[in-house]
Amino acid sequence: MTIDWNNFTPWASLAGGVMIGLASALFLLFNGKIAGISGIVGGLLRPAPGDVVWRIAFVAGIVVSPLLFGAARSLPHVDIDASYPLLIIAGLLVGVGTRYGSGCTSGHGVSGLSRGSLRSVVATAAFMFAGFVTVFIARHVLG
Repeated sequence: MTIDWNNFTPWASLAGGVMIGLASALFLLFNGKIAGISGIVGGLLRPAPGDVVWRIAFVAGIVVSPLLFGAARSLPHVDIDASYPLLIIAGLLVGVGTRYGSGCTSGHGVSGLSRGSLRSVVATAAFMFAGFVTVFIARHVLG
């Protein structure tokens, strides 16, 4: 692994992490809800009364934010070394994993860990381990 020092952005990354943590904490404080995208989107599939507007606003913010950023600055180049079928399969596997894991990485990793949830510690460790194993197999075993 090498670091591209010309594009290394530790301060911007730190600021982004702080903003995610602060937004998650404020969301929990003011709404009593976990800022996990799988739970938020899942709640749209079987909505409770009065529970749809904030969920749509949250998802819309996730979709619109990069568009606004792209209007203000040029978006970074993204190079994905995978085919569309592989990306679709990976996305479906992530979806299945969030159902079995009772939440996604944002719900467990950001909100759950900050609350000291043991279930989130175990889930986040499992997510990380599965990611490490997957990358190792894809890069070193399958080539």
